Amino acid sequence: MNQQYQTLDTRGLQCPLPLLKAKRAISQLASGEQLMVLVTDPSSQRDFKAWTDIAKHQLLSMEQVGDEYHYLLAKA
Repeated sequence: MNQQYQTLDTRGLQCPLPLLKAKRAISQLASGEQLMVLVTDPSSQRDFKAWTDIAKHQLLSMEQVGDEYHYLLAKA
């Protein structure tokens, strides 16, 4: 399976900065393109789920890897 996505590294930033940076990055993508966001702020779990629901983007995966959270998003 060929996974193609851009990666946005927001590790070390506190919310709302990871979400704001993700919004800016996904706005630069074409519909259907994917963005992987790397975050260390645990409160991001709630924020990314709510935002993708509201914005109609797809939250393809949400995974905790050690003390990091990885979100794979697809632009609506």
